[in-house]
Parts: sequence; C-alpha cells; structure tokens
Amino acid sequence: MRRLPRMTSLPVLAGAFVVVTLLAAGPLRDLDHALQAYWSRRYTPNWHEFLDTVPNAVAGQAVCLPALVAVAGWLAVRQRTWHPVLVALAAEGAFLVGVGGLKVLLARTSPAVGDGSFLSGGFLEHGWYGMAYPSGHAAEAVLVYGAAAYLVRTYSHPDLRVRTRTFWLVLLIAAGALLVAFYLGFHWPTDLVGGVLAGGMLLRLVVDVDRSVAARARDRQTGSSVPSSSASTMR
Repeated sequence: MRRLPRMTSLPVLAGAFVVVTLLAAGPLRDLDHALQAYWSRRYTPNWHEFLDTVPNAVAGQAVCLPALVAVAGWLAVRQRTWHPVLVALAAEGAFLVGVGGLKVLLARTSPAVGDGSFLSGGFLEHGWYGMAYPSGHAAEAVLVYGAAAYLVRTYSHPDLRVRTRTFWLVLLIAAGALLVAFYLGFHWPTDLVGGVLAGGMLLRLVVDVDRSVAARARDRQTGSSVPSSSASTMR
C-alpha cells in the first residue's frame, strides 16, 4: 500500500495553492469582501503607522533578507563552505521569480484600487496595487525565515530543543505577519492564504533541491572512495 504524500510535500502545497487560487477567483470573492476592511484605521488609527512600519515590516525584504544573509554568512564562515550562501540566494531568487512571477501573471487588484478581480490590469495599470495575489509578506514570512531555520538545522546540527524553537519561531513570525496584514487591510484575506502556500511551496522546492544536491555529492564521494579501497584490498 502506497503512503500518502506529506502535507508539506511539494505536490500537496502546489495543489492547495491552485485550489485556493481558483476559490479566490470565484466562490470566495464575497467572503473576501465581507472580511476585508482597514480595521486598524477604524479601531486604532493612532497605531496604524506603527503597525505598518514595525510589525508589518518584519516580514518585508528590509528585515527578513538581512536576517537570512546574516544566518547564511555566519554558517558559511563557521563551516567554511559557501553552501549556506547559495541556499540563501536560491531562496531569495525563488521569492523574486516565483512569487513575483505569480503576482504579475495573476494580476489581482488590491482593495485599494479594485474589487479583487484576477487578470485585471496588473502592474502596468495599477502598479504595485495590481499585484495583490499572493501576498508577498505572507510568502516571505514562510520562505525566507523558513530558509534561515533550515540552514540552522542543517549546518549547525542543533539539538531537538533548538530545532523545536526554530520551528515555533517561524510559525510565530508567519502568524504575526498574517494577523498584522489582515488588521491593516492591505490585502484580501485569500491573498494571505495564497501567500503562505506559495511561500511554503517554494521553500519545499529549495529544500528538496538542496537535499538532492547534497545526496548526489555524498554518492560521488562514496563512489570515488570505493575503487581505491577495493584496489588496496586486491594488492
């Protein structure tokens, strides 16, 4: 009997992203409109600017990218290998190409300029407000901080306690990014869900490729050592 794929596997995450996208484009439009509002301006207007510039910025490029670079650089120096830096570059490239490409391709209007329609003008007509789906901040919270956690787990060989803490830290950052973005009202709710799934999908892709490359490198090392040992045995 074949085992079911893990919930965090690439096919499952990609399938979930497709389903959420289709629902956001149709059946969930009314729910998006019912749940979306500029809640912070309505209930805490004095805190709106702070929420936007501080908590909301945690999942932005200005904060998460330097954090990833710092982790990758520290591990590269400690382990004397460029591999963590390459993984960090792959994660950032996945965000720019993957999430950025989806935003341009799907061209969903944000609450600031439209009704949340897909393929509706996009960047050329609405600028950044024409690329709401998936949410970049939600995707970055999962992808970039998840990549940093993966590097720590892979190259610093932490104990179970540290591994558990890295998991909860990424989870808290992602949850905080979702809550703040929803409260600020910059996105439709399904943008945020789509962002989490897109970030998870790309993180899984980066991790799977890195593990595959590492496994092939180990196989080559093992393979190259076998003939020499065999030859020494035959002499």
